[in-house]
Amino acid sequence: MTILDGKLVASVTRQNIKKEVEEIKAMGLEKPVGLAVILVGEDPASQVYVRNKMKGCEEVGIKSFMCGLPADSTFEQVADTIKSLNENPEVSGIILQLPLPKHLDENPLLDLIDPAKDVDGCHYVQKGRLWTGRESLIACTPFGIMRILEHYGIELEGKNAVVVGRSNLVGKPLAQLLLDKNATVTICHSRTKNLGEITRRADIVCVAIGKAKFLKADMVKDGAVVVDVGMDRDENGKLCGDVDFAEVAPKCSFITPVPGGVGPMTVTMLLQNTVRAYKQQNNL
Repeated sequence: MTILDGKLVASVTRQNIKKEVEEIKAMGLEKPVGLAVILVGEDPASQVYVRNKMKGCEEVGIKSFMCGLPADSTFEQVADTIKSLNENPEVSGIILQLPLPKHLDENPLLDLIDPAKDVDGCHYVQKGRLWTGRESLIACTPFGIMRILEHYGIELEGKNAVVVGRSNLVGKPLAQLLLDKNATVTICHSRTKNLGEITRRADIVCVAIGKAKFLKADMVKDGAVVVDVGMDRDENGKLCGDVDFAEVAPKCSFITPVPGGVGPMTVTMLLQNTVRAYKQQNNL
């Protein structure tokens, strides 16, 4: 059994991103590579995520813009911030930190982001490009998962892959990315019947449902590759994933841990997308 080390892959990927940014700066272009993060309110978890994004920008040489708004901000106030960043030539990428306060509807706000600056892959234009086989800015977590699998040389073509979870941020785009690599893909969800029978046939199981230690050993076959996207707390308050690691790991050929698996890749691929967006905007 091999641990899929997301920290290692993130470190290698960030070194390459830093090199890309340095090459761009050496061209002497007027506009920097810049990432703007909009945070509405003071949700503690969101604040941690935003700090990690700012720190990541500093690490690779990307200029960062932190746009903090009060929790009681109106739709119009958030929309005006997005429009201002759309027009700012120093901003290559924009991310609206989720979740938003309950009185704000995220989808129409996400749709206001210039698709060319949508480095979180949330805009329907970028999703449409992904699902029609065109070059796109891909949702960061699925993008990171694919980078981990690539780094470890895990063959996907012809494999039976099961994605448990159908969210717009992870499950759906991940299924499409696996399909693009010629895997045979099944998407399972809360209404799926006989889930264990389906996952037991899979060569690759990716779980993203937000239920602590949901995937058990009797739900995977020997030699499976298991990717755990969960970030949960167990009965003792300890951080864990959607996979019961202690049970499942002995049966796997490869498995991601929590923490230290998929998590470190999400911010890293946000940085990668920001550089991608900059290059596309400047025809580089």
